[in-house]
This record gives sequence, structure tokens and C-alpha cells, in this order.
Amino acid sequence: MAISSVDTHNELTIEQERLLGAYADLTAVAIESILLANEAQNMQVLRNTEKLQTALLNAVSHDLRTPLVSIIGVLSSLQEEGIHLDNAARMNLLQVAREEAERLNHLITNLLDVSRIEAGSIQISLQPSDVQDLVGAALEQLGSRAGTRPVNVEIPANLPFVFVDFGLTVQTLVNVLDNALKYSPDGSPIDIKARYFGREMQIEIADRGIGIPPQDLSHVFEKFYRIKRPDNVTGTGLGLSICKGIIEVQNGRIAAENRPGGGTIIRLVLPVSESRDSKKEQAHG
Repeated sequence: MAISSVDTHNELTIEQERLLGAYADLTAVAIESILLANEAQNMQVLRNTEKLQTALLNAVSHDLRTPLVSIIGVLSSLQEEGIHLDNAARMNLLQVAREEAERLNHLITNLLDVSRIEAGSIQISLQPSDVQDLVGAALEQLGSRAGTRPVNVEIPANLPFVFVDFGLTVQTLVNVLDNALKYSPDGSPIDIKARYFGREMQIEIADRGIGIPPQDLSHVFEKFYRIKRPDNVTGTGLGLSICKGIIEVQNGRIAAENRPGGGTIIRLVLPVSESRDSKKEQAHG
């Protein structure tokens, strides 16, 4: 602390010196309090980071190990008993290995996407895209994970194009569909609907599961957040967090709500292409 006086001829009185000393002491205490508060905050951030890293390592190690164990088991069986297996048994083992490899690839893709989103390095290429093409590509990419589950698609004709990154939006739809399949009973249908509302496109994916507890609805898009369920479904809690990051970087929104009658609805709100308002207008042009 430095003190300068305009009048250099008059010295400070004893009372003024004591008052300035008191001010200096108070300032020192305030600065020390701020430093201690910042240090405590940094320690809390570090502890939270360590907790997140531990949660990630635990979840990822489990989710990586499970498909790897299955793949190794299949390869061992083929190596040891391959010549004694008939074609049906061999094809069944190969199908199991392929499904587990796809599951492993899906997890690794999610982990890479989290890193890209957090680093702000995710690259997007916005272009007019057909909603039917987006949904169709997502269902094709989902592949065998859908099994025999009925998927009801309700997309009106002549909807406007959405202005999005095609590949990233397809990936988002795959993540949402994968969640819907995991958290709803086998054999129950998945409903996909699209509608043009208020100059925005809404795509809804609804399942027939047990839904989301009300207290969890505002947290399901947080990283590593997983709802406690009795069915012990595995996962890292990254899927919906990645969906949120991808949709928001494209100027869209994503929300979750409980479906009337049971189940969950994930709603994607996407910007509509201004250059091509609808397929009908494009055809007339």
C-alpha cells in the first residue's frame, strides 16, 4: 500500500496514521479471506474433478471390459472348437462378436465426442437436411441393436428442411434411440414423430418404459448423470450429455419429459432452413 499527499508540507497526525493503519489491516484481512476462499474453491473443483474422473474410469472400465470379454470368448470358442461347430453355431458366435464390437465402437465414439465438445473443437457443417433422411439414416445405423422392436415413424410429407450437420444429427438420434431401447421393455414400441411448429422442427422419440423420476428430469443431460434404476442397465451417463452438446452447437434445443401413460419423450428442436422452406417449395422452384 502506498500513500501520496498533495501537500508535502503537512505530515499525518497520529490519529490519521492510526486510521490508515486500521484500513491497511482490514484490507490485508479482506485480501487474505479472498485468497483463502479462492483456494477452497479450487480445492473443491479439484475434488469434483477427481470424482468425475473416478466415475468415468469406473464406468468406462466396466463398459469396455464387458464387450471385450464377450469378443475374446467368441474368438476363443472359434479357435478351440471351430472345426466342430456347424454353420449355424459359427454364424451365431460371429453375430455376437459383431454386436459387441459395435457396442465397443459406440462407447469409444461417445468418449471422443465428449473430449471434442469440451475442447470446443467439434467441427460442424450446416446444410439443409430432410428429416426423413435423418431418421432413416439413424435407424440404419442403429442396425441390430433394435432387434425385433417395432419402431413407429410418423413424419408428415412436405416438411421443411432443417439446417443442421447431417452426420452429427444422425449420431444424436442414434444415441437417443439407443437410450429408448435400453430403458424400455423388450417388445415395446418406440415412436418417432416430427412436426413443424413455430418456425422450428420438433422431433420426438418416445418409449414405453417407466419414465424418469420428476427430480431427475432437469439432470438427465448432465455428464455422467445416471438415474438409479432397479434393472441395472449399464452405461456411462454420457449419451444424452453428448446429444445436448451436439444439438446446442447447431443452435437447437433438447428436452426430456414423461410420456402420458408411461415412458419418456426426448424432444429435439432444430432450426429450419430459410433457403428451402419445404420440399414442396423446392420442387416447385
